[in-house]
Amino acid sequence: MQDIDVATILHGSMITTLKLCAPLLLAPLVAGLVIAVLQAVTQISDSSVAFLPKLLATCLSAWLAGPFLSRSMTDYMHAIMDQLVSIGGQ
Repeated sequence: MQDIDVATILHGSMITTLKLCAPLLLAPLVAGLVIAVLQAVTQISDSSVAFLPKLLATCLSAWLAGPFLSRSMTDYMHAIMDQLVSIGGQ
């Protein structure tokens, strides 16, 4: 295995990690921003108010993005296994 192969595998794994984490991190971020604006407008200073909307946003995004996440991980694992088979054949 050459250095360029390792760099390509690492690059692919980082991109796949970003694709897998983005939906699960961006949804609670947006929900938190909306709740923070609503708390600032209404002057409610309870920190537990933001917990449930963030939790629901995370669960909803995981449910909606589940097929995409599964497909992305499966495609990446197929690509890695194909590379392992091609390296093993040399």
